[in-house]
Amino acid sequence: MNVVIVGCGLIGQKRAKALKNCHLIACVDLLHERAVALAAQFPGCIAQTDWQAAIHLPNVDLVIVATIHDALMEIAHAAIKAGKHVLLEKPGGRNTRETASLLVAAEQTQACVRVGFNHRYHRAFRKARQLIDEGMLGELMFIRGRYGHGGRIGYHQEWRANPKCSGGGELIDQGVHLIDLARWFLGDFDQVYGHAHTYFWNMPVDDNGFMVLHTAKKQVAFLHASCTEWKNTFSFEIFGKQGKIEVNGLGGSYGMERITFYKMSESMGPPETMIWEYPMIDDSWEFEWNEFLDDIKQQRQPAASIQDAHAVLKIVEKIYKDSGYDYCS
Repeated sequence: MNVVIVGCGLIGQKRAKALKNCHLIACVDLLHERAVALAAQFPGCIAQTDWQAAIHLPNVDLVIVATIHDALMEIAHAAIKAGKHVLLEKPGGRNTRETASLLVAAEQTQACVRVGFNHRYHRAFRKARQLIDEGMLGELMFIRGRYGHGGRIGYHQEWRANPKCSGGGELIDQGVHLIDLARWFLGDFDQVYGHAHTYFWNMPVDDNGFMVLHTAKKQVAFLHASCTEWKNTFSFEIFGKQGKIEVNGLGGSYGMERITFYKMSESMGPPETMIWEYPMIDDSWEFEWNEFLDDIKQQRQPAASIQDAHAVLKIVEKIYKDSGYDYCS
């Protein structure tokens, strides 16, 4: 499988390191020196600034699009129309208009398109999925999730603070991970309530997003994404009628990744508690990549698809509209 990476920043570099049994043939970035630095790590790989030329190289099989949000749709659309398989970073576009155009393009080709909702593939969430699939929690009732960081000096002047580049603020940045995880466990949400607001940062996009999402069965996801957290945090709790799962940390500045399973006792007293900790190097990027290669080999719809990105962005747009932001108008 011959691969082109468009966007050689932090995520593009992580993707490149995860390419097992594949050949990276071109790295593309508007900053030529960044493309050169990444390409130099892979024998025979070339560095370019022209993504159109790169995706139309005759031997390209797959394109990874790891750019900022305003370039995601255009590049992915061109790659899909050229018949290439595509791994597209979240959120998949700035709004549902962009993801809708990708849905149409994908239906017209044999291209396999996956969206990089990478958090599903962290060890703790793979374990959570296993426990739930084995029925250890019983019927799921609700989810409570928090994800946040504190920004950095000059954060309000970066591309994420420009709605034309980003499509929104914290809700479309870290918030989409929370929404995707909640949908992964509970399914579609038919009622969406929330509020996005700019409390601290001097920027035209939101720095906090609050969500209460309901399924048709009245299961609820109560979620909060923030870039006024000051101390980086990640917490995701899944409550069932027979127990509870709590995932904390994502490694690095978010703290060691850990999953705790609380099994309800028959006496309703203190639960039996089991803890799994993952201090080792994060393998989610490799795990996700290998699943995508299996998607292509088996010609199956990826677990994290354009449809998922479109559903997530519908929720984001609803909350932005209700909060008075006009990013999507």
